[in-house]
Amino acid sequence: MAISIDVLPGVGAEILGVDIAGGLASSELETIKQTFSQHGLVFFRNQKISEADHIGLGEVFGDINVNRFFAANPEYPQIAMVSKEPDQIANIGGGWHTDHSYDQEPALGSILVARELPTSGGDTWFTSMYKAYDSLSDGLKETLEGLSAVHSAKHVFGPRGEYETTGSASSRIGNAGAALEMKDPIHPVVISHPLSGRKALYVNAGFTLRFDGWTDEESAPLLAYLYERAIAAENITRFKWENGSIAFWDNRATWHFAQNDYQGQRRVMHRVTIEGCALQAAKH
Repeated sequence: MAISIDVLPGVGAEILGVDIAGGLASSELETIKQTFSQHGLVFFRNQKISEADHIGLGEVFGDINVNRFFAANPEYPQIAMVSKEPDQIANIGGGWHTDHSYDQEPALGSILVARELPTSGGDTWFTSMYKAYDSLSDGLKETLEGLSAVHSAKHVFGPRGEYETTGSASSRIGNAGAALEMKDPIHPVVISHPLSGRKALYVNAGFTLRFDGWTDEESAPLLAYLYERAIAAENITRFKWENGSIAFWDNRATWHFAQNDYQGQRRVMHRVTIEGCALQAAKH
């Protein structure tokens, strides 16, 4: 079966006709790289990959980030365990966000593999930050391109942060002190994407605190408006997980949201995250 691309209406593309575990030809790998660069999100179905295959796919794109806040797979420390047990109420990633914007060099992307799924529910929603930027007026674009924003992990992963107070996820490793030690980075609000060169909006409700040089109160209304534009229906793809499903998203070009609608059931996902680079502001 020849490789083919099914572009989705909201964000992303499904890549058909590849067998990751069987080894990727150079032409297949190039197609994956180009599709990922263009759309910021790719999906694969009906894959049977091992943990080693999972890590190997990530390493094609860069060094693996060993997560500071989630438990690692006991045999493969490069793989973070994103799990929810039947007795837990809160889940990991149950709000719109992008991973690792709290790092000085935000992660390139994450590859999530379904390992154990509930009988129903647990979809993941993705939205395009290219489209979010494109939807803004010329005047607002010009204003935003002169701004930077402060991001942080402290209110989420730190002591008395969101994950600690909600008891989210068996995957937590109790490493709240690491969040306190991290210096809050400042990133451009509009970036020139490192792979595609396209302009993308780079703020998110999970980890952005405020615009640099602004107060929280001054920042809140504009950030709220940008978040509203980001999750406009035309920007969104809802991914239904099946056995053998893989999602690979670009943290600089998308947000995601893990739906928490499978109470009393177990869900286990394996995540590999790929190191990124410092982000550059878009030019006028």
